[in-house]
Amino acid sequence: MSIATGHDRTSRPTDPLLEIYLERRSNLVRFFAARTGSAATAEDLAQELYLKLATRDPNALMIENPVALIYRVATNVMLDRVRGDTRSSARDAAWRRVAHASIGEDDIAIEPPADEAAASRQRLRQLVEAVSGLPPQMQRAFRLHKLEGRSHAETARIMGISVKSVEKHISAGLKSITHRLGS
Repeated sequence: MSIATGHDRTSRPTDPLLEIYLERRSNLVRFFAARTGSAATAEDLAQELYLKLATRDPNALMIENPVALIYRVATNVMLDRVRGDTRSSARDAAWRRVAHASIGEDDIAIEPPADEAAASRQRLRQLVEAVSGLPPQMQRAFRLHKLEGRSHAETARIMGISVKSVEKHISAGLKSITHRLGS
């Protein structure tokens, strides 16, 4: 059985439109290739055309000029492909504007690869756990200075301790976290 026609290899399709398509297939491929500039695209379009013709209702309309109909359907298949490619390009360009930066002519992804993002999230969880394991005063000093970005003086004022004490808490906190994370 032939996959494309549903008949054995010696018989021809009984649909006159498909018979004409098969007789003119090489001309149709050339028709597509001349308009697309690609032999591979031409072959794809010829296959799409066959599927369109094979899946239509053969009794739906009377065909006065079947060759003209085939070329009209071929043109529509080609235009559908162009429209689809245009939509795809527009969608890709919109995505690039949102998700990429460019240096010169090269696109650079703003988002890290998934494996790096997962590793970063795991590392962040470990850091949060390590900070949570610090004694309360040390943890508060570390959070205010390192995570909230406050100066030593601001941290000291908020906590009601000396700047020297803040420096000691942060230093000891860093040592503890570094030891705990194995960095």
